[in-house]
Amino acid sequence: MVWQYLIVLAVLAAVFMLITGPLRAARHRRSDLGVTVADLEAARDAKYREIRDAEMDLRTGKLSEEDHREIDGALRAEAIEILHRLDEAQADAARERGTWDPSADARSSGGSELPSAP
Repeated sequence: MVWQYLIVLAVLAAVFMLITGPLRAARHRRSDLGVTVADLEAARDAKYREIRDAEMDLRTGKLSEEDHREIDGALRAEAIEILHRLDEAQADAARERGTWDPSADARSSGGSELPSAP
């Protein structure tokens, strides 16, 4: 009698593990990357602030034109890298949810515009 309960319990545990496997795998993938969409959006916003701060420093005379060009180029290159990573993370998240539309990647810029240079 006890063996029958143990067998039923083992079968239920196996079914539970089988059903929740994809959910656990998605969580592990996300934690392996260590970066979420929210983290990348925060990094993007911070980089935009840095670009605007550099523009303000140029206008107030804290930076020379040459220094600004160098700093601005580096900041914009970093921002572009963040935007690429953000696009990839958003596409991965959409694929996991089953809402990914490959044609949307080609036609939308999704807020990927950098502040304009002075």
